[in-house]
Amino acid sequence: MPQDYPGEYVGQYLGESLGQYFGEDPVHAPNVAPDAPPLTPHEIVPMLIGSTVEAIERELVLQTLERCDGNRTHAARLLGLSVRTMRNKIKQYATSGADVPSHS
Repeated sequence: MPQDYPGEYVGQYLGESLGQYFGEDPVHAPNVAPDAPPLTPHEIVPMLIGSTVEAIERELVLQTLERCDGNRTHAARLLGLSVRTMRNKIKQYATSGADVPSHS
């Protein structure tokens, strides 16, 4: 079930969940009609099986940062992380070549 890069697979479904959290129109899963109801977390989790917790966490952090316009303090607060932990994760992701959203 995992793709060549699990983060892409994970990102599809986490983006939808974050859209619901932030009150935006959800991003629908591939091959689903645009007017279909969004997936619930109960429906999303089985799709993530086969991805590592690290890949899921990475996508959650990066997508939350993007939704917070790069505001690390706000993203950390939403995720229940300390600002220091968020900073360390961002540094780790940037070092590994991830495109980390910057504060706008």
